[in-house]
Amino acid sequence: MKQTLKFMLITILLIAVNYSYSQDPNFQIYLSFGQSNMEGNARIQPQDTINVNERFMVMEAVDCPNLDRKKGEWYTAVPPLCRCKTGLTPTDYFGRTMVENLPENVKVGVINVAVGGCKIELFDKAKYKEYLTDVPDWMTNMVNEYNGDPYGRLVEMAKLAQKDGVIKGILLHQGESNTNDTLWTKKVKIVYDNLIKDLNLNSKEVPLLAGEVVNEDQGGVCASMNKIIATLPETIPNSYVISSKGCPDGPDNLHFSAEGYRMLGKRYAIKMLSLLGYNLAETK
Repeated sequence: MKQTLKFMLITILLIAVNYSYSQDPNFQIYLSFGQSNMEGNARIQPQDTINVNERFMVMEAVDCPNLDRKKGEWYTAVPPLCRCKTGLTPTDYFGRTMVENLPENVKVGVINVAVGGCKIELFDKAKYKEYLTDVPDWMTNMVNEYNGDPYGRLVEMAKLAQKDGVIKGILLHQGESNTNDTLWTKKVKIVYDNLIKDLNLNSKEVPLLAGEVVNEDQGGVCASMNKIIATLPETIPNSYVISSKGCPDGPDNLHFSAEGYRMLGKRYAIKMLSLLGYNLAETK
């Protein structure tokens, strides 16, 4: 009996060691989720498709024959980074800025799961089915690309990514559809806590970075939501709000322009780099 127990313990330890060595500690993984501004609403411009560093990668969350990409596989992060025909997102210039300022032996990978127009409830694994009973067909079609469960797809892809690297942070851009919802921060905490638990992460080591919606200085139609977003750190201690002040938007005053996405993405990166102990003035 003792010999059997000893053998089992050794086997478990060997499995744990092999698993840990299969992960590259210099491959940083970031999860991105939200609604249309994280999905990417601005048209991708030529400057966004060139000179993408091969150290910046995206794990495709859906099959995209038009891009010659398959779900669950890594590719150089040439946009679109969400689904097959989406636009430019903050994630694009988040990743570019990260690899520009991290040591050359560090890679950055992103997984972007987002659905235009959705409330945060779509990512609550206990409530999303109820939420989906009363959404427009166009949203249902987008959700179906994630097999009807965007949160589940995000976790599925994240678990695959954990075989290759280490999840270092979570990026959120959502709130327009929950404008003036005073319970939003608590709803976000449910999603964040579920991700931490389902992916066996440490909340003290994996921050949540949440971007503001289009700012009032741009005439943002949902700008009042930024007052609620500002209180997120009161509910999630390891969370940080990324300012959208000065980030240009499009004609609808709801979505950012391509330049706005570039600026916002860089701000996400600057905050994340600071949390990793890097000062942009001192990085490469």
